[in-house]
Amino acid sequence: MKHASLILSVAVALSLAGCATLEPRSTEVAPAIPAQWPVSTVADASATPVADIGWRDFFVDPRLQAVIGQSLDNNRDLRVAVLNVERARAQYRIQRADRVPAIAAQGQMTRSGGDVPVTEQFSANLGVVEFELDLFGRVRNLSQAALQQYFAEAANRRSAQLSLVAEVANAWLTLGADAEQLRIAQATLATYEDSLRLTEARHRLGGASALELSQTRTLVETARTDVARFGGQVAQDRNALVLLAGGPIDEALLPQGEITEVAAVQPLPAGVPGDVLLRRPDVMAAEHTLMSANANIGAARAAFFPSISLTGSVGSASSELSGLFDSGTRVWSFIPKLNLPIFQGGKLRANLGMATADRDIALAQYEKAIQSGFREAADGLALNRSLAEQLQFQQALVAAADQAQQLSQARYDAGLDSFLTLLDARRTAYSARQSLVTTQLAQQSNQVALYKVLGGGWHERG
Repeated sequence: MKHASLILSVAVALSLAGCATLEPRSTEVAPAIPAQWPVSTVADASATPVADIGWRDFFVDPRLQAVIGQSLDNNRDLRVAVLNVERARAQYRIQRADRVPAIAAQGQMTRSGGDVPVTEQFSANLGVVEFELDLFGRVRNLSQAALQQYFAEAANRRSAQLSLVAEVANAWLTLGADAEQLRIAQATLATYEDSLRLTEARHRLGGASALELSQTRTLVETARTDVARFGGQVAQDRNALVLLAGGPIDEALLPQGEITEVAAVQPLPAGVPGDVLLRRPDVMAAEHTLMSANANIGAARAAFFPSISLTGSVGSASSELSGLFDSGTRVWSFIPKLNLPIFQGGKLRANLGMATADRDIALAQYEKAIQSGFREAADGLALNRSLAEQLQFQQALVAAADQAQQLSQARYDAGLDSFLTLLDARRTAYSARQSLVTTQLAQQSNQVALYKVLGGGWHERG
């Protein structure tokens, strides 16, 4: 009957635990963002949400896919994010363990003596130690706070993966753009050097002035400067890509001086801003952090109320080890302990104030995450159409500039135009080709950025 009473007491304790909670029921969120995307960029609401488009479905270039895959496997920053998730999971399991009684077995020998005869006492016990009855939800709230922190770290890991995918894509595109700029500069330098040799020969024969010769040399030195500059940028781009990939990259996976269409789809949002932005991993992380802070308020409030903890055990005790488990040696103990806070020097109130401030900070950060997400998405959508038009016009400019250079060269060879006119046409054509590469890079980078800010990039379809 004594054993049954102890078991009944523990059962009652478990049934009472968690019967109440002092966590605030709701927290009002007011991010103050428009209800619709900019009118000029409204997308088809039936389109697939960007967050459901895997990065392998979005990036079509197999070389870029391979580099992204290598980065996800080897990048050290992403590895740290993954380990933070494991740490948060372990912390939650530690906190969750406080919600159930911890049962331990203990064996003990006591030997004492002095002016009295030496005595020995042996004991073996099995019981529960300091199990708190969660009458006001303190333990449950702490467990919930740890769980939400685990969810936040998991969302942070997805956000880190999303950022890594975008960074690798941008670094890969930048390397291709700078390699293309280097190729243009090298081809232009070769053309200018041929022109310089021809002008030097004409100058020796009196067919070209010293001014014309100096102007040709100016073109050559300008192109040489660009070749050196873009050569350094290409080397830096390679180093940046290797760092993101976490190790050397196969040369066959690098862009060979071209800006290709890396996006298989146009990443336009499907749905209203709130629905789209709440699927971003960083916004999800901020939301879970807010929920964790809210649970901590419940734990801080519960600390004002009495707490009851139970310690109980059953076992055997004997003065001889050989008779430890004989009949007549059974012992048990049941020790309930009541803790009633009376005077804490303001500690409990300060803890509640700190928990409330942490919740308000988390709320402000959550609202800011939503606002920042809307601005990033709106900026990307605004640039989407603008850059597409710029690219179209820039391609037309390059075609016109090349044609003007050819006509100017023909007129100069026929003696109808001055060398200054030809010089200006060459500079215009060279600048137009460089600007075209810059616009192509900006257009592709904006596609990547828009894909990221709308929450795509961390999910991969098998």
